[in-house]
Amino acid sequence: MAIPFFLRKGLVVSNHAVNGRSSKSFVDEGRLEVILGAIRPGDLLVIQFAHNDEKATDPVRYTEPWSTYQDYLRLYIEGARARGARPVLATAVERRRFDAGGNAQPSHGDYPAAMRALAEEERVALLDIQALSLQLWQSLGVEETKKYFNWTATEQDNTHFNPPGAIEVARLVARELLRTRVLSPRDLRRLDEAIPESWISWPEAV
Repeated sequence: MAIPFFLRKGLVVSNHAVNGRSSKSFVDEGRLEVILGAIRPGDLLVIQFAHNDEKATDPVRYTEPWSTYQDYLRLYIEGARARGARPVLATAVERRRFDAGGNAQPSHGDYPAAMRALAEEERVALLDIQALSLQLWQSLGVEETKKYFNWTATEQDNTHFNPPGAIEVARLVARELLRTRVLSPRDLRRLDEAIPESWISWPEAV
């Protein structure tokens, strides 16, 4: 939702992300089919899943990192390529999780490694948001990271972002798009500028 703030005018973002979906359930609900019906040659398809693929007790969503997770991701990659679009894989952003010593902890198991391996195998650009967000949470520390998540007196949500968190993670994505040369410097703006959180408005839950 915040990535357009970092892109030059004229670059259009179509946000198909839906809460609670895995790489599997997104396909099973026909949502990938909708994207592939609309995507055009030269478009980018940024693919990021893992949080809900990890739901081992939910057969509707669960995928295994080194088999079905990679298999479903290939559907996105192959579908985009077949239509002349460019797939881009993005590892899952990290949750807010610290050990007793204040060290930021990874929470996605083998899923990031499985995506990295697939990106290399398929020669797909990789945005390593998992590694970068873990570094960011470590640099901010236990208390400061609360300002980026839905962490209030009545809610302690260590997964979902508030507007400042969404903006900073989008900044990581924009910088990775530049680093991997998926986009060029002329495609980006405001990478080092403060973005007002009032620019973000949340959509209704689906």
